[in-house]
Amino acid sequence: MDLVDRWVALAGPHTRHIGAELDKRYGEPHRRYHTRQHLAAVLDLVDELAGQAEAPDTVRLAAWFHDAVYDPERADNEERSARLATRMLADTDLPATVVDEVVRLVELTATHAPDDDDRDGQVLCDADLAILGADPDRYAAYAADVREEYGFVPEELYRAGRSEVLNGLLALPQLFHTDTAHERYEQHARTNIRTELLLLSA
Repeated sequence: MDLVDRWVALAGPHTRHIGAELDKRYGEPHRRYHTRQHLAAVLDLVDELAGQAEAPDTVRLAAWFHDAVYDPERADNEERSARLATRMLADTDLPATVVDEVVRLVELTATHAPDDDDRDGQVLCDADLAILGADPDRYAAYAADVREEYGFVPEELYRAGRSEVLNGLLALPQLFHTDTAHERYEQHARTNIRTELLLLSA
């Protein structure tokens, strides 16, 4: 099933135009990691973790929008993605409470720090960060893709900025919150992050 068909299965055929627009956004040429492949991977893991969510379809909707706006030269992509969700989902028959929850979940991906009782936020954040716990080769490809997205940043500045982001992740008490993702990814992710930090400081 291609991405637009996955959207239609989730939100209904009358919203195909929204799915097509989102698919187009994830295919923008400046993206190297935050692409259709990333979206599909997040959706796949949300599907796997759905039993640990309170409203899995709402999490799926949020996954679609979480990187819908992505400009590496800006720091407000999550906020802008949330605003886009508000605008585009107004063109559906979704209840306002569901739209508000989608917006909240999208904004949560700016910090990846859901509350202990926020099961939907935990599922979305775990799915979004799962790449951190990938095998070393896949992680290295991810890190290279991110560097390419920030190709406009001089090397010294990139190393400093990326190191700050990675150290911030390491400082979190836990990167993954659902039992499944924590067991599968936590230690691998911390090893990958420490390895990248060593390479950035070399």
